[in-house]
Amino acid sequence: MGLTYVKVRVYSPADLARSDTVELLVDSGAIFTSIPRSTLKKLGLKPITRRKLKVYGGAIVEGDIGVIIVEYRDSRAGAPVIFGEPEDTPILGATSLEALGYQVDPVTKKLKPTELLMI
Repeated sequence: MGLTYVKVRVYSPADLARSDTVELLVDSGAIFTSIPRSTLKKLGLKPITRRKLKVYGGAIVEGDIGVIIVEYRDSRAGAPVIFGEPEDTPILGATSLEALGYQVDPVTKKLKPTELLMI
C-alpha cells in the first residue's frame, strides 16, 4: 500500500491574503490536519486551545489547536489544525478531507471528489 501526498494551499482565516503551500501526507485515519508550527506562525495564526492528543504508538501528548482555511484544487474549507512540532509529519486528516469534499481512491491512491453528506 502506497502513501499519498498532496500539495495544499493554507490560509489565515483572518486574512486570506496570507497563505502558503505545504505538502501533506494524506491520512484518512487521522482526525485532524497537522501543519508545522513555523508555517502557521508565518500566517499569523495563534492556537485557540490546547488538547490531549493520541499519537502513533498510543502515547498521549498535549498539542496546540487552531483553525485554518485549506484549499485543494477547486475546493476551499475551514478546518481545525494541530500546530505541528519539527518531529511531526505534516498530515491532511479526515476532517479536512471531508470538508473539502475529497476521499482517497484505494486503487489509484489519489484524491477524488466525493459527495458532501449532511447526515
